[in-house]
Amino acid sequence: MNAPFHPRTGTRDPFSAFMSDLDSEDVVRATALSFGWPLERIHNGGVNYAVQSLAVSQSPSILLVDLGDSSDPLEDINGLAEVCEPGTMVIACGRINDVRFYRDLLASGIHDYLLKPFTQEQLHECIAGAQTIQAGARAAEAASATPHLMTAVIGVRGGSGCSTLAVSLAWLMSERDKSTALLDLDVHFGTAALALDLEPGRGLTDAIENPSRIDGLFIERALVRPNDMLGVLSAEAPISQPLTGDGTAFLQLQDELRAAVACSVVDLPRHMLVQHPALLGDVATAVVVTELTLAATRDTIRILSWLKANAPATRVLLVANKVPVLGQEEVVRREFESSVEHKIDVVIPYDAKLASQSAKVGKPLAEVAKGSKIGLAMTELVEQVMGEEGVLKKSKSLLGRIADVRSLLPRKSTAPAD
Repeated sequence: MNAPFHPRTGTRDPFSAFMSDLDSEDVVRATALSFGWPLERIHNGGVNYAVQSLAVSQSPSILLVDLGDSSDPLEDINGLAEVCEPGTMVIACGRINDVRFYRDLLASGIHDYLLKPFTQEQLHECIAGAQTIQAGARAAEAASATPHLMTAVIGVRGGSGCSTLAVSLAWLMSERDKSTALLDLDVHFGTAALALDLEPGRGLTDAIENPSRIDGLFIERALVRPNDMLGVLSAEAPISQPLTGDGTAFLQLQDELRAAVACSVVDLPRHMLVQHPALLGDVATAVVVTELTLAATRDTIRILSWLKANAPATRVLLVANKVPVLGQEEVVRREFESSVEHKIDVVIPYDAKLASQSAKVGKPLAEVAKGSKIGLAMTELVEQVMGEEGVLKKSKSLLGRIADVRSLLPRKSTAPAD
């Protein structure tokens, strides 16, 4: 079930559940809604019904099965393994409170076992852990085949200039003869295409609505290109139509971009960072963009703390953007670094004239500001991002990398104690 990992789980249903009692089913329904999953994938019937159903249909990415009505749970799990496709992460639940039984279940290949009654929080955490492992496995498979540099740009506050910096970073990478993709995950208000004087198209919106369409050909058609080496995937989705989902489409996009280009830059809004932590599973460097203000200081502390807890393998570069000249910043650099307990790696000065010119002509700020202090600072940033430390290490095997991800996952004790 869990191994070997199949790289195309993004084309399956994200989740299915087969439950034996109404109370547990209510918890599963509430959890499915929190992930944006369709409730029709939750079935009334336990592991035996799951075996019958999956024998004639494709297994989902994540499968929850209830062992409560099973007379021989271990035998039934083995039967389930025969009908599940590789890559399916199986979570079992039941009322047997025995350590040996729990260990036997894990040895059979399931991801985890929840002791009933379980809470929505426990199930949500268990599913999030399974998604993180799947993301790490996908990243490891791709990294073993083709070197790829993925960078996420995260603004600690709105207006910090995160999107402007992401556009410039992607453009600078493409100028170094690296095929580069810029993925703007602010699907309603993204500005990546606008900043390059492009029409965003419907590619990103279509991908979110129908992840099964995403493949190499889809990426080639969806990328909007300002030049031969740079492609942009952005959207202007109607704000009256909120796009929901569990992040499957975004993970699948990352997979296909990895195969299509040498470098990718992800403009990652704060809410997406928290809602879909698995997106950082294969990000080599997170560029955290801040300003030297009191509010930005507070939010930088929170973002850095989150990254340390949820993406400890990702290198963090802290960029102070739009820094006023002549020492007029709200918080001086020394005090800012002391407060956030992290040095500022790059300082980008503020120049209203160059920023306005960049917006008017629809060109990256790094291009318009070439040779200025802003241009030099951005060149320094891209050199740090693309340096040797920024490339994902490929020394570990797939199983070794999955084990690393497992060891980082916080786990509440839902299983029996000795």
